[in-house]
This record gives sequence, structure tokens and C-alpha cells, in this order.
Amino acid sequence: MNPSPIDAITFGRAAPGLAVRDIHAAYLFYSEVLGLQKVFENGSPVGFMVLKKDAAEIHLSQSKEHRPSTVNAFHMFVDDIDALYAICEAAGVRIIKSLKDKDYGLRAFVFADPDGNRIDVGERI
Repeated sequence: MNPSPIDAITFGRAAPGLAVRDIHAAYLFYSEVLGLQKVFENGSPVGFMVLKKDAAEIHLSQSKEHRPSTVNAFHMFVDDIDALYAICEAAGVRIIKSLKDKDYGLRAFVFADPDGNRIDVGERI
């Protein structure tokens, strides 16, 4: 196979963008339940926000007409999935798929944020 020009390009960090109906309510959820911190916001009123915790970054965009998808919005890895699952349960987060070991080498679960965005969380077994 011949080299392609794309082979010379290194891809860096990728951050999922999530549409939310109420950006301030979404911020409270992601900060209070998942511990992400706001590192950037834009607009007056605010219509875009960047949240970050460790290597994870989420970009929120205000969209009053947002309708959630039936597929996962994104996947993230954590280093203590049992603790995160317990935190989500205690906070009353809607669990879509319960925590269990998968045959592809992950312990994982899926939850929905307040806007119905499905987040798939996993830890390598």
C-alpha cells in the first residue's frame, strides 16, 4: 500500500461536543456529579462552554431544540468505574445499561445526562 498524505499528520486530542437544552443545568450536572470544571465559556448569554477533568474534555453547546439520540454520544475511560457507578447511582443519574464486564475486555455502563445524551463509560479489565 502506498503512503497517503494523511499518514504524515498526527491527530491530537479530540473532545466531544454535546448539544444541551439548558447549558447552565448541564454545567451543574457535569460539575457536581462528575467533577468537571469550566475552563472556557462564550456568548452573552452563554451558549458554549468547555468542561474538563484530567484528560477528559466536553464541549457543551446551547440548543433549546435538542432531542437526544438513541446512540451513545461518546465514550470515556475512567480508572475506577465501580466508584463512578456508585456516585451516579447516589446522584439519581438515569442508568441506561448497568455496570458489567463485557466480553471485549471492558467493565462498562451507560448513563444519560439530564438532556438524554447517552455517555458510555468503561474501564479496561
